[in-house]
Amino acid sequence: MSDAIDIRLTVNGEPVARHVPARQNLVDFLREELGLTGTRAGCEHGVCGACTVRVDGAATRACLIFAAQLDGARVDTIEGLSESGEIADLQAAFHARNALQCGFCTAGMLVTTAELLRDIPAPSRAEIRDHLSGNYCRCTGYHAIVDAIETVARQRCAAKGGT
Repeated sequence: MSDAIDIRLTVNGEPVARHVPARQNLVDFLREELGLTGTRAGCEHGVCGACTVRVDGAATRACLIFAAQLDGARVDTIEGLSESGEIADLQAAFHARNALQCGFCTAGMLVTTAELLRDIPAPSRAEIRDHLSGNYCRCTGYHAIVDAIETVARQRCAAKGGT
């Protein structure tokens, strides 16, 4: 019986085929096999959010899922979201509002925030805080992060003719 599995998936829009250990988690696969180091292994228990990526459109903790489970899936990492320009305004706002300091949690925060703003285009500060409750930051105290997200939400709504 083999402890490795063949998988085919799409990562950041590119097809990927690999023979992976059955118990290799997604964060290790992305970092070690594909060199996508923006996704971080923090707590390795799914609590800190540093490993958050998008799997088939949903924010997912990459430390809690095996790469072998993702045959046929689409995975988007911080690198893919950055390259596509999808989160360029969020990145700029995080920078402008000093919402990133050491940067360890930033990728997970941005992936989580992209999901929030897709689902709730004009979230309240309470909704922003609630959605980010599974992403830990030890440097910023969250106020600047919430400010940055609120700023982008307002800008996006104004650009669409909303309030």
